[in-house]
Amino acid sequence: MPHKRGQTAEAENSDLMLTSVDIQPKRVIIVLGPSSSGKTTLCNALAKELGIPDARYIREVARTVMKTQGFSRSDTATLEMQLAIMAAQAEAEASVLALAEPAPGEIVLLSDRSVIDPVIYASTAQGPNAQQTRLLLLSRRELTDAVPLYRRSLVVVLHPVQEWMVDDGIRSLEDPLRYNEVLIATLHELGIRFVEMGESIRDINERVNFVKRCLEGRYVQYEAESDAPDTSVEKYRRVQRVSSCRKTKY
Repeated sequence: MPHKRGQTAEAENSDLMLTSVDIQPKRVIIVLGPSSSGKTTLCNALAKELGIPDARYIREVARTVMKTQGFSRSDTATLEMQLAIMAAQAEAEASVLALAEPAPGEIVLLSDRSVIDPVIYASTAQGPNAQQTRLLLLSRRELTDAVPLYRRSLVVVLHPVQEWMVDDGIRSLEDPLRYNEVLIATLHELGIRFVEMGESIRDINERVNFVKRCLEGRYVQYEAESDAPDTSVEKYRRVQRVSSCRKTKY
């Protein structure tokens, strides 16, 4: 099936500019991490717990783009596929932000992934032009427009849980540790603060409560510590007011 084109140009010409929206800190939740790390499960649970309507919940757009535009996992390293995904995500975010303002304190936007994800997939793909593709994506207007919003958002990075890693036959089977290594480095590069959730929190209710505490300004981060370099069991310690969590309460 031929790839459809033109979505990126349309996103660039859109009247819906992310940078023009005034969002209070912590009213946008962005959930990131490698495939099968529990992002969709967490987002679904957050939407239910926080009463976030479907119109404000962006489910992963990459799968839709791949199915409707004829891409496969073999295209992961291509600029064309990642540009299409980035444009679709940017358009979805702009559409949500164009909705009428919700009641004070309610969540404005919940997203499963972000416009940053195409940068990470391109960076970690096995391709000869990975670094060049990464730089091109980092310079795209879709990304630069989104960064100010993400800096005011609650960005949650999920670390992989080995038992949850499955092949869905669609998305690339990336190395989850490498994916998060590049993701976290990119978030630092873009000046986006984030909280991390690791293997020690598997229960969905505990995961939801963790996010709610972050929304309330009670910052907790779980940092991986291993007893030995070759251990497969991660230990996490609770850290209050860590530097990677935004300290602004609302």
